[in-house]
Amino acid sequence: MARVFADRLKGLPAPATIEMAARARALRVEGAPVISLALGEPDFATPPAVVQAAHEAALAGQTKYPPVDGTPALKAAVARKFARDNGLDYALSDIMVSNGGKQVIFNAFMATLNPGDEVVVPAPYWVSYPLIARMFGAKPVFVPCREEDGFRLRADALAAAMTPRTRWLVLNFPSNPTGAVCTVEDLEAIAEVLRAYPDAWILSDEIYEHLVFDGAHAPSIAAVAPDLKDRTVTLNGVSKAYAMTGWRVGFAGGPTDLIAAMRGVQGNATSGVCTIAQAAATAALDGPADLVSAMVEVYGRRRRMVVEALQAVPGLTCALPAGAFYAYPGVAGCLGRRTAGGRLLESDLDFAQALLEEEYVATVPGSAFGASPYLRLSCATSDEALAEACARISRFVSGLC
Repeated sequence: MARVFADRLKGLPAPATIEMAARARALRVEGAPVISLALGEPDFATPPAVVQAAHEAALAGQTKYPPVDGTPALKAAVARKFARDNGLDYALSDIMVSNGGKQVIFNAFMATLNPGDEVVVPAPYWVSYPLIARMFGAKPVFVPCREEDGFRLRADALAAAMTPRTRWLVLNFPSNPTGAVCTVEDLEAIAEVLRAYPDAWILSDEIYEHLVFDGAHAPSIAAVAPDLKDRTVTLNGVSKAYAMTGWRVGFAGGPTDLIAAMRGVQGNATSGVCTIAQAAATAALDGPADLVSAMVEVYGRRRRMVVEALQAVPGLTCALPAGAFYAYPGVAGCLGRRTAGGRLLESDLDFAQALLEEEYVATVPGSAFGASPYLRLSCATSDEALAEACARISRFVSGLC
């Protein structure tokens, strides 16, 4: 019998980050000495005090169905976090907890988008923003963020992309994949553009907010422009800052009516988040700041080591990111050449595939993030692995002819 699937799945690819990581795992199973820099996952263990909190919660019987939008304890911790770190005051009714930050996006888009609506996404972008928008029949509209501007969003570029059909603007600073950080002045200029479009929601994905370096600060647009707070969803979670990717806890603050609509979506999809994971997240958010600062110090050192190594390779460019834990080198100087294995490099995808197959270093091509020709490399792995990966990349590029 012929099997019929929903039209919304047509042309919906798997995220390139997951595909590259899967290919790296397959090669490793075959015995290849693969170094994977494809996934943005901290290599640190979850802090012991956080694990202990989860253990104690389980022993205390916190193993029943949770509220759809989060336990009162975690929502209260989220409210304290927003006030402490972002200068934002959210009532508990304005906060919800989801199965990772990705479900926050899914809930928000499903609750608000209709076919033909537009979602403005600065590029380079995290791969899931446009994919989720397309699932609900919306059209992603991409705004180029140039390397010469530090990959930050310029207000004039945003203004050129906004239309009466714009339903969302996605902001992700510090950025995945570039590590760009918008300043207060940047966000003030962006806010001025948005005031002309009162029907547009704002999704501020701040999952990397604590991972900033060299004195940088990542402000929240809802705090910079308080008049826009009633149409802004401020997204965050514990995955990146607390090395808790597998615990699957994201959260958001936003206007009461939108959060209620998002809660309705989640209640009919996954219901609430694992109670034990919520207890762990509560301990993380209320824990000492040095849990995060120690990891940030390591990420900052690794970032500088990788960038300096890549900048020393003729044919590559690489800006020093202000945040997150990625490097985003440009490979334009390598295109049109052949690898030692005889492969012609016509795109960053060719470069990434050849690098994996010939030197066993897994990266993600910039085309997956809407900006070519670049690669994204995660610095969230050991110093030894990063040093060896950079040496292999240098050898790969030096072998081009």
